[in-house]
Amino acid sequence: MTGSVDIAGTVRERAARELRDRILTGVLAPGTRIDLDAITEEFATSRTPVREALLELSFEGLVRVAPRSGITVIGISPRDVQDSFTILGVLTGQAAAWAAERVSVEELTHLRQLAADVAARSGDEAIGEANWRFHQEIHRAAHSPRLLTQIRQAARVVPTNFLTVFPEHEKHSLSEHEDLLAALASRDSDSAREIAEHHVLEAGRSLADWLDSRKM
Repeated sequence: MTGSVDIAGTVRERAARELRDRILTGVLAPGTRIDLDAITEEFATSRTPVREALLELSFEGLVRVAPRSGITVIGISPRDVQDSFTILGVLTGQAAAWAAERVSVEELTHLRQLAADVAARSGDEAIGEANWRFHQEIHRAAHSPRLLTQIRQAARVVPTNFLTVFPEHEKHSLSEHEDLLAALASRDSDSAREIAEHHVLEAGRSLADWLDSRKM
């Protein structure tokens, strides 16, 4: 790994996110030994936040931290990806259904603005962050703190650079955003649930297939 990664902000969180993305997309393959000093130099930071980020990933089962053997990537199997995205799909489907029942006019207006922002970033690396903001606002519009907490935990399996790794999903994703907004506006909770869940399941299939192909 060479070059420099911009991890401004909360260094531990950004380091964990960047390393998680690499593991989830197979850039850091299972069995890879992680050089703490190299990562620290790449991220231009001290060892402490990087070590904390790696400990966080070990709690998620993505790396193994051992006193003598160091840090080794465990990774995630295609089957685990599908299982994780199925769970996430159920949670986001419920959030969309509740959002259809509970979203305010102001929230709906804001969601349309966020969807437009995602579309405006088509082909740009920043589309991933804009896409996450859009979906996060739908989750918040469900007005269920308990559900939001569960989604935040489950969503860690989704690479933040998903639409960059899988650009073919971009056009379809933007179309589903419009369908989801229409369901929310018409208070159609069943359609909102179906669209949101399908959105996540298709993403999971793509990531699982991608990881499968990298083993060949």
